[in-house]
Amino acid sequence: MRKRKWLPLAAVFILLGALSVWYLLSNAADPYASLKEERRFAVPDTSRIGKIFLAHRDNETVLLERKGTHWIYNGKWMVRPGAMENLLDAVRRIEIKYQPAQAAVPNMVRDLGSEGIKVEIYDKRNRLLTVYYVGGSTPDERGTFVIREGYNQPYVAHLPGWEGNLRFRYSLKGQDWRDRSVFAEDPDRILSVSVEYPKQRSQSFRLEKKESGYRVTPFYPGTPEIRAPYRPGAAEAYLVGFENLVAEAFENAYTGRDSVEQMIPFAVVTLKDRDDQVKTVKFYPILPASPATDPKSGMLSGSAAVERYFASVSTGDFMLVQNRVFKKIFWAYPFSLKQEISNTNEKNPFVPHPIPCRRFAGASGSRSAGKVGVLWPSPVKPAGGLYIASRNDRLL
Repeated sequence: MRKRKWLPLAAVFILLGALSVWYLLSNAADPYASLKEERRFAVPDTSRIGKIFLAHRDNETVLLERKGTHWIYNGKWMVRPGAMENLLDAVRRIEIKYQPAQAAVPNMVRDLGSEGIKVEIYDKRNRLLTVYYVGGSTPDERGTFVIREGYNQPYVAHLPGWEGNLRFRYSLKGQDWRDRSVFAEDPDRILSVSVEYPKQRSQSFRLEKKESGYRVTPFYPGTPEIRAPYRPGAAEAYLVGFENLVAEAFENAYTGRDSVEQMIPFAVVTLKDRDDQVKTVKFYPILPASPATDPKSGMLSGSAAVERYFASVSTGDFMLVQNRVFKKIFWAYPFSLKQEISNTNEKNPFVPHPIPCRRFAGASGSRSAGKVGVLWPSPVKPAGGLYIASRNDRLL
């Protein structure tokens, strides 16, 4: 009778003992679990990531969200692919290079506290994966200060096989994150493209995709339609040029933008896709201050080649683009002959004689520092000074 009373109590003791043994063994298998967590920064499988939040000490924040095959910056703009690839590469491969000497820790902590960028990484279900801070770099720029949130030990991190300051991959702000694509179209989804040359109306054209193929017509009704034989593949070859046309920089903050946009553009390109989305871009050439001309013909010489344009985009952006990238879409009518129109070649009969409007001097430290130039002429008198490459340029 007495043995039966002790049986339930013995069972409880046995169960408690088993749980104690399991707990001790599980901890004995990884006695450094806390230390390992403290040193874990990388997210090896970046395909799990759905969102990355970056917070700078000046209160500027960056939210990068995955939307299908693209990333969106602050809920509004497409992210520049190269910037996102660099960040994801860092997130995937970041690794501890070494633990600093104890004497160096106070300075590292102060640096992280004053300059550190907070990095929060979430999965596609909005579950937090990791949080850490990225600070400054070592004197040789081969290591970067990092620390996990909730821990006191900072480390020096790096990317194996790559030398440099890791911080730069996290520290982009504002428009540096934005995709600079002016046109990034799938040629098969383009319904129509029109190219208008206001100063060369007879060279303007409209390309439309019809059920029976492509049709090319003059842009202006008064231009006679040329019944030239269609060159097979000409339209397809032209539309491929719209796949990847990227600007050099955003110039949205320039105060003289209104003056530039009052001028007559060199070209106006309008594209419509299958979703009935329409984008229009106006191109304003930038010429040297004293464009050289041929004394006999009056045409621009090679030394007066246009290297850049301002591009005013219907989405609201004002951008700086390079002629060598965009000249492939400046074709002229008749389209089927693939006659390119350009204001960079002295042999081109369509180049109007440039009349300098207003000169500028590149500001110190700007993209146009040390250069002097003018914009394409226009009968419209500009309201203010004309801008070339930097909003700090000085008018002469």
